[in-house]
Amino acid sequence: MPATPHTIQDFVLHDASAQPLPLSRYAGQVVLVVNTATACGFTPQLKGLEALQQQYGAQGLQVLGVPCNQFGAQASGSNAEIAQFCELNYQTSYPSLAKVEVNGPHTDPLFAWLKAQAPGILGGRILWNFTKFLVGRDGRTVQRFAPMTQPAKLEAAIAKALAAS
Repeated sequence: MPATPHTIQDFVLHDASAQPLPLSRYAGQVVLVVNTATACGFTPQLKGLEALQQQYGAQGLQVLGVPCNQFGAQASGSNAEIAQFCELNYQTSYPSLAKVEVNGPHTDPLFAWLKAQAPGILGGRILWNFTKFLVGRDGRTVQRFAPMTQPAKLEAAIAKALAAS
């Protein structure tokens, strides 16, 4: 990763099997990054996130579920267990990646960058699971959505981002 990341493509996450997942793989796509959990009141949003992936995936949307266990220990299983839970209970086809921290001294670099791009009302902190970051095709433009924002409410922003060149 460059010393000063400029786009989402400058980052590498890890999949549920701990294999590196360079986000450069999604260059030119609209990416929706969501810090997820399996035992949260917002967990049913996984179904809505899958609906977005199905509806807009062919047009260039990629949803990435990134589990976080920092909020009430609501993502306490292993990475593989979390991915399996999402697939079995919500039929997700988008990747459920390895757990990360989104706040504090061990914040994942991607989330530090996302929060810097779209600080939100907490001055750069993430309030809870299911905070959503929509990144444009340019890899730079970031729009942030609160945990309680239902995935269907993102459709206009996704369509606009997909239409942008």
